[in-house]
Amino acid sequence: MRLLVARPQLSQREVASYLGVSLGKANYCLRALIAKGFVKAQNYRKSSNKLAYLYILTPAGFAEKANLTREFLAIKVKEYEALGLEIEGLERERSPETELTEK
Repeated sequence: MRLLVARPQLSQREVASYLGVSLGKANYCLRALIAKGFVKAQNYRKSSNKLAYLYILTPAGFAEKANLTREFLAIKVKEYEALGLEIEGLERERSPETELTEK
């Protein structure tokens, strides 16, 4: 969705290339986003290629993008907190007595 917001004039082939997926997969995903109402395809009338489309996020698409971003950040915060706890545990394990016996 970020790619479509940044570059709505990309062709399906260009979207596939940017995402590193096949053209068929890009087409399938774009059609699914359109069917869900998250993306709207409009003819790109100024283009010499009359089959060219603009892929525009709808208000529902922007809302879904915001939800996905919120969920992603919540996961990252939990991972960060878990890592902090793991580091604290490792630091507790490494007490001054352990350092003396290692030397």
